[in-house]
Amino acid sequence: MKIGFFDSGIGGMTVLYDTLKILPNEDYIYYADTINVPYGPKPKEEVKKYILNAVDFIIKQGVKAVVIACNTATSVAIEELRAKYDIPIIGMEPAVKPAVENNKDLNKRVLVTATELTIKEERLQNLISKLDNEHVVDLLPLPGLVKFSEGLEFRDEIVLPYLKEQLSKYDMKNYETIVLGCTHFSYYKDMFKKLVQPHVNIIDGNYGTANNLKRILKEMNSLNDGNGDISFYNSGVKVEDKIELARYDKLFKRLHDINESN
Repeated sequence: MKIGFFDSGIGGMTVLYDTLKILPNEDYIYYADTINVPYGPKPKEEVKKYILNAVDFIIKQGVKAVVIACNTATSVAIEELRAKYDIPIIGMEPAVKPAVENNKDLNKRVLVTATELTIKEERLQNLISKLDNEHVVDLLPLPGLVKFSEGLEFRDEIVLPYLKEQLSKYDMKNYETIVLGCTHFSYYKDMFKKLVQPHVNIIDGNYGTANNLKRILKEMNSLNDGNGDISFYNSGVKVEDKIELARYDKLFKRLHDINESN
């Protein structure tokens, strides 16, 4: 059986990319809700409806687990999804825990970037309240990065001015870690590095999510010997057009280039 991946758009591809490194022999369904992206600026109940419809579609394809490869969707609907289905539903949350735990210099701060909706949701607020005893965490929404990535806009001359303007709201000399709390943001790790000092850690929750998936499948004795095949769906429609498939290939290449440059 396949593993389902869901995201509002192409952000979850960054999680799938890391998953393929450690589970190369599984087969996958990747569902991008391209009709309704972005989720961040939309009302919670509207977004929840999109998520429930999408995951219902994925479940009907006969999958053994679903990864909600979207921090916003996890914040909005993970409890309801887990209550509804009897297969593993694996969510994501911004990597606040490792960022705070590894923040050894209490004079330094942690900047958590995410979508507007993730930042407003109780799930993230509760996580920060639980972990941030020294009150070192600041929050920054970066909706422009979702728009850029969905348009496959990765040119420095376009994206760097936006990032520079947004980060200028904080004195970056005071920060030790930047958390990329939206899977779309991971396409821009290299650009974040160009704008901060070398000691600043830039982290996301992607690899941790992939490892969690592997652990769960191992416990279920459900690891497959497949081919690493991926079927892509855009808002419930299987992607078969060569141009659209090339778009996904371009995203994998972008992630490969970032990985090689690290």
